[in-house]
Amino acid sequence: MTLFTIWFTKLPDFLVILIAATILAGGFVYVFARSAMVAEGGRHGWARRITQPNGKVTFAVLAVVWALVFGIGLQLVPHEGASSPYGGLGLIALFSGFFIMMGFIWSVVGE
Repeated sequence: MTLFTIWFTKLPDFLVILIAATILAGGFVYVFARSAMVAEGGRHGWARRITQPNGKVTFAVLAVVWALVFGIGLQLVPHEGASSPYGGLGLIALFSGFFIMMGFIWSVVGE
């Protein structure tokens, strides 16, 4: 039960985190609901745009931007100790890079 009430122990400090987490969770639900409804309505505009021949250029640019942002960004944060943000940023880099590379492969092989 403590896990659910910990947000309210330091309400002013954790309020921004609680609001951000709520917005992110709502965004996930929205994206999942929209993707579940694709079977009824066909591909949406963004899906048609990234599956065109120019989609591979989009994903190639995303891959280069990803490499620059995380290549430089991970060098700027401290990497000593268990409480450093290095591991969290590395995990974000891992997952975002995986999806960017899968999108790149999908756009190139899909032609």
